[in-house]
Amino acid sequence: MTSTTSAYLAVSQNLPRYQAMTAAEPAVKTATAYYEANIGSVTSIQDFVGNYRLLSYALDAYGLGDQINATALITKVLEGGVSNPNSLANTFSNSAWKAFATAFNFVGDGASSAASPNAVQTTTSDYVEQQLESDQGAQNVGVELALYFQRVAPTVTSEYGVLADPNLLEVAQTIFGLSPATSAENINTQAQTLSQLMPISDLQDPAKLKQLTERFTAMYDLTYGPGSGAATNLTIASSNSSSGQSGAAAVLAGVISSNGSALGSALEAFTGAPTQVFSTALLSSLQRFSLGG
Repeated sequence: MTSTTSAYLAVSQNLPRYQAMTAAEPAVKTATAYYEANIGSVTSIQDFVGNYRLLSYALDAYGLGDQINATALITKVLEGGVSNPNSLANTFSNSAWKAFATAFNFVGDGASSAASPNAVQTTTSDYVEQQLESDQGAQNVGVELALYFQRVAPTVTSEYGVLADPNLLEVAQTIFGLSPATSAENINTQAQTLSQLMPISDLQDPAKLKQLTERFTAMYDLTYGPGSGAATNLTIASSNSSSGQSGAAAVLAGVISSNGSALGSALEAFTGAPTQVFSTALLSSLQRFSLGG
């Protein structure tokens, strides 16, 4: 079975080819053609919000596809624009709203701005990228998360931006072995922990971002198994553990015991530690690990 790391590298190292393949998919090609042919006819916010196919395409391009029925909210976001720091788009913790409102800045730039060649190119490219990630996620969620992290992480300006994005947060927690239960901690405490483990400057350094992303894919496989399409192993294991060691730790410890050398070698490049040291330290940590506390 193909590992998450191998699958991710296959895509990331041949991204233009995968983007072209995704753009050529019949459904994607049809949706893009409709958008390109009709966005120029929009003359107002009401026109835009009232055209389901245009709005759906635009929302999907900015990762907001699940908001398609929130037309009242979308209208308020667009009417507020982005020039006022207190506008609705600027107050959302999800930065995707600001990106969306900036791309369709009817108030500040006029309705025709969304139909300019550069604007159309940006939106259609973003749409294809979103579809590419979704396609990969259907086969392996870890690959989708890795591609998302690679694309979005460099745009984050603070630890709070990571905490506000469930996908980025999941990647960070997986990389550093943080329990999802840490999300219940004080927000400032979480931000301080992230700043120590993953400084924002690292996300804007291509080399360090690459290292973090590949470390995530390796840890994802270690946690859920190579080529995992869904993160279910830990949930099942943790509910069936009868010892003091958590079920998650038991599963991972077993994996490492039988595959420690291979796993250690795979991660040695990311930790800088020899395989034996890595495996011993990780097993020791797992024995003390307990989900939720």
